[in-house]
Amino acid sequence: MTGTGGISIQGVRKTYVGRGREVLALDRIDLEIQPGDFVAFVGPSGCGKSTLMSMIAGILPVTEGRILHHGRPVTGINREAGYMTQRDAVLPWRTVAQNVELPLLLHNVPRAERRDRVASMLDQVGLSAFGQAYPVELSGGMRKRVALAQLLAYGPDTLLMDEPFGALDAQLKLLMQEQLLRIWTERRQTVVFVTHDLAEAVTLARRVVVFTGRPGRIKAIEAIELPPERDVFRVRFLPEFEAAYTRLWDALAPEIRQGEAAEGRAA
Repeated sequence: MTGTGGISIQGVRKTYVGRGREVLALDRIDLEIQPGDFVAFVGPSGCGKSTLMSMIAGILPVTEGRILHHGRPVTGINREAGYMTQRDAVLPWRTVAQNVELPLLLHNVPRAERRDRVASMLDQVGLSAFGQAYPVELSGGMRKRVALAQLLAYGPDTLLMDEPFGALDAQLKLLMQEQLLRIWTERRQTVVFVTHDLAEAVTLARRVVVFTGRPGRIKAIEAIELPPERDVFRVRFLPEFEAAYTRLWDALAPEIRQGEAAEGRAA
């Protein structure tokens, strides 16, 4: 049994009906994520990474098997985990501070505590001077920082992050990675991170899980042996990074090629 903040995925299968036939999206997924771990999911498009994330979040039901969080089955919306998707949930009619405050309102946090937490979160993501600004006045990177502050504001011990930086350019992505790693190092929350960027997975995660093409199965799990304090700007030049990246690419590349071949046949 996993401890507080841990996630246990046990024999999970997921099917859905598309175009009048049953499609197997995920098959026989078994994975233990310990409290405070940082795990990245990588795999070809359509392999079920985001589907699994949605099941951990309780947005989608499991077809077979079960998922435990805090040692309890996830049977509905998992309110003990924060969920950040590629498309942020920043509301345009609310200021930056009001957006960060929103999850605290939903969790009935008292007003004085809300004010203190919002100020603290804006400081942590470098937006203290923009509390009264509206999203339309912000750059893409700043909006992502608002979304990150919103995610962290009510203090979930588990963060589910589905391609959160995918839409950013290379420079902004590195800055967001740096910020996320700094916050994770300070708080040691459990993080599950979906990405199509293998270099991003190796840079951030302590373990990387490689999925096969559909139906998604776990093909490989790589422990990333890099310095605990990682510099996202320089870590990619380390021989340990190159070795881990090469092993993961050797596992991932055949799945991507097979998926492209299948799409070509279908076309």
